[in-house]
Amino acid sequence: MIWNTILFVIFPYIAITLFITVSIYRSIYRPFTVSSMSSQLLERKKLYWGSISFHYGIILVLLGHLLALLLPQSLRIWNNVPIRLYLVELTGLALGIWALVGLCVLVWRRMSEKRIRVVTSPMDIVVLIFLLVSLVTGVLVATIYRFGTFWFTAIFTPYLASLFTLQPKLNLVAPLPWLIKLHVLNFFILLAIFPFSRLIHIIAYPIGYLIRPWQLVVWNRKPRPTQEP
Repeated sequence: MIWNTILFVIFPYIAITLFITVSIYRSIYRPFTVSSMSSQLLERKKLYWGSISFHYGIILVLLGHLLALLLPQSLRIWNNVPIRLYLVELTGLALGIWALVGLCVLVWRRMSEKRIRVVTSPMDIVVLIFLLVSLVTGVLVATIYRFGTFWFTAIFTPYLASLFTLQPKLNLVAPLPWLIKLHVLNFFILLAIFPFSRLIHIIAYPIGYLIRPWQLVVWNRKPRPTQEP
């Protein structure tokens, strides 16, 4: 019970505090560091396929989680029809696998490209590890403990709401299987390291980031002088 209290009551508040305070500090006092620090100039092809799959897959998965948090009753009504429940479950699982494949491509890119390894920081490796854990456990939870969109609204929606009302309901999380607990704990770890990593670029005008045209990074070279015949 003491470990459940530390991991799912005390640590979430630490993670949320770090996320808010450090993100605000970095945005105000170190704005030029709020960037994804693109390495497109060093390698383009693997980045394109990995980034597209990972970003759009993970964004849609997160939007699904947000929907369950903000509109739990509407989701329950939707899931009352079995075919619609299966549709949501299969869509979420497919998106999770899509994001996982994209992340694996990005990890492979980091490991296989020498120039990318040179510019890879220890925090980049930490973030990639926890993102892998998040997606792998998420896919496993969706596969083993099916109908997550149904029981999520009965467990995690009130649990997260209780954190924000400063009355954490530990009894909702304590009996859960270790795999689900690992998935939840990994989320709070990512939340804690978010403002210390490149992930912080997500909060830099995210809507414009999603709809803007794909940017192409090119060398800025001086033109060679034209030789006269």
